[in-house]
Amino acid sequence: MQRKYNILILVLLFAFGSCSFTSKVSNDPNKDKLLIQIITLALEQLHFEPKDLDDDFSKDVYDTFLNQIDPLKRYFLKSDIEEFERYKNELDDQIKAYDVSFFNLVYNRLVKRVDETKVIYKTILDKPFDYTIQESLNTDYETLDYVKNKKKLKERWRQQLKFSTISNYDDLITEQENDKKNDEKAFEELDEKAKKSAFEAPSNEAPSKKLSLEEMEEKARKATLNTFDVYYNDYIDDLQRKDWFAMYINAIVEEFDPHTFYFAPRDKDRFDQQMSGKLEGIGARLQKRMDHTKIVELISGGPAWRGRELEVGDVILKTRQEDEDNAVSIVGMRIDDAIKLIKGPKGTKVILTVKKVDGSIKDISITRDVVELEETYAKSSTVKKDNKLFGVINLPKFYIDFENYNNRNAASDVKIEIERLKKEGMEGLVLDLRDNGGGSLKTVVDIAGLFIKEGPVVQVRSTDEPKEILKDKDKSIIWDGPLVILVNELSASASEILAAAMQDYKRAIIIGSTQTYGKGTVQNVLDLNRMVRQSSHGDLGAIKITRQKFYRINGGSTQLKGVKSDVIVPDRYSFIDIGERDQDNPLEWDKIDAVDYDFWNRYYDYDLTISKSKARMEQNEQLKLIEENAKWIKNNLDKKTYSLNYNEYKSRIKTSEAEAKQFDAINKYKTNLSFSSLPYEQALFEKDTILKEKRVRWHESLSQDVYMEEALNVLQDLKMTYEIKKVATTDKVKN
Repeated sequence: MQRKYNILILVLLFAFGSCSFTSKVSNDPNKDKLLIQIITLALEQLHFEPKDLDDDFSKDVYDTFLNQIDPLKRYFLKSDIEEFERYKNELDDQIKAYDVSFFNLVYNRLVKRVDETKVIYKTILDKPFDYTIQESLNTDYETLDYVKNKKKLKERWRQQLKFSTISNYDDLITEQENDKKNDEKAFEELDEKAKKSAFEAPSNEAPSKKLSLEEMEEKARKATLNTFDVYYNDYIDDLQRKDWFAMYINAIVEEFDPHTFYFAPRDKDRFDQQMSGKLEGIGARLQKRMDHTKIVELISGGPAWRGRELEVGDVILKTRQEDEDNAVSIVGMRIDDAIKLIKGPKGTKVILTVKKVDGSIKDISITRDVVELEETYAKSSTVKKDNKLFGVINLPKFYIDFENYNNRNAASDVKIEIERLKKEGMEGLVLDLRDNGGGSLKTVVDIAGLFIKEGPVVQVRSTDEPKEILKDKDKSIIWDGPLVILVNELSASASEILAAAMQDYKRAIIIGSTQTYGKGTVQNVLDLNRMVRQSSHGDLGAIKITRQKFYRINGGSTQLKGVKSDVIVPDRYSFIDIGERDQDNPLEWDKIDAVDYDFWNRYYDYDLTISKSKARMEQNEQLKLIEENAKWIKNNLDKKTYSLNYNEYKSRIKTSEAEAKQFDAINKYKTNLSFSSLPYEQALFEKDTILKEKRVRWHESLSQDVYMEEALNVLQDLKMTYEIKKVATTDKVKN
């Protein structure tokens, strides 16, 4: 595979060696053609299962792209679609010829239609809605056809805007009714003397004005208008042609499988940050609000947080680099362009002109630094159960620094947390991989090695290449005690590799959903800028491409089927289509030969422990309620038609609220378990109150977690079977 990769680079360097790219990056037709040429060649040469670019492929790209840019079918007219359809069977030929005629036609028409809808939504929201008439909205947009003319397009918008507004209208009516009830209740609770005083005493407070239905309807419409103004100003108007073209590229590459994806330059930066868990900058999350860039969060421990001058709610007006004299206004600037001016290398300074929450204007100098995104990293806790101390490690992602593996990564952090928990006297460990979407393959192998002596962890196969067996070669074991792994339907990829390996070795008991996500493929990120010599075309971004499939050491693939839990427990996702099998264009399931491996040779009785856990789960009322709730959620999601008559809308809301009340007990569930941070972290709390608050909330959620409660029960059972079998074996040896 590496040889094929190297050959591809040489081919691309030769192919583009004589090209000339001189236009600006923002609207460069040569760059568009170059991108398609590079990406299609990469897919053809490197993808695990290349597809034929034929008419069927063309139709799929056509449908995918239009669905991406107009999913609610409220921009294009039927006549537009009829014009587009002449390309429906020709996109494969255009792609092979690096022709972007179809994209240009659709993009130019989209810009025109979007501008027209700005007038439409404002015109509609300028007039009152009549909530007494009988009409309904169908939200099954996949089955809806495009409208024939602008009159019908306006009618579609009217219904959608009315649906958006009826919720605001109901909120206002409900709020006013609740205020009235609260006032009446408070008055009834007064004694007779107090009631008389309340009537007779003059009040300095102006009575709250009761709004009429007409006034509430107007207020509801204004709220909807503001929402759409923000949507257009902060999102739609911020998208440039290159952003829409990136969507077109992805409509092409995603036909190969759900995880092959083109990263525009800004998206590649975000991907790297997510995988490494860190970024260089000021440590603040920004959001565009109309024409302004606003601080919405200060990242704990970051430069802005340490400086104590910048606050949530502050608006950044201008930026200036330390070596520049003039500040640049970012008012009205695209959020991504503003972020580029604010971010920067560690040790450099940026001066921000900020409008404070109190209205004052202030210049704030911040020295940039490496900011670690703590929510990405492994965290641990201890918990006592029946005088036994257990450990919990939550791993949100298998993170890694691609440029330097020796920097902080998931494997090294989990190892450190285990050592810390052992120092506290841990007798069993829960590794929580719920909602962990995966990450680095190398970190999985290293983490598996913390729990086994040595041996194979996962098999990897490339197209037309011999399979590769990734092994743990370190004979040391960091934790040889009881181990439980928690998973759910959103545990994917790397999470599935680890859970599968531990299950095959009989090293851990897996508790969770019927099966995990079912992503059994491996992707590599290819920097497209390495493919060309010229630099005048600007940053080309990168492509994440599926190059391999991985398999369990028992030979089975996790693709589509995922990992089946030893102890199956229902959760809110049980009946929702969210797995790999529910995505478009997934690769098929298959299997290969197993490799030689030995079961974990310890005294634990896994079969007995699993049967005891299953028996408990069958009798658990909380889990029965969660399963009923999951069915109820699925039933509500399947409803696609909504009344726009207020009385019927309100009736449905009341029915839904009454049904939902039976599930209130889910959130009120409490265990008698108390979770604690480790000493090193408690020492940090003195200076980092935000970190302390995050851990308090985490511990509170764990104390309400029925799955964590059962995981600890299983650890306790494993501990008991270990002690019983060890004594029995020792006695047998003596005799």
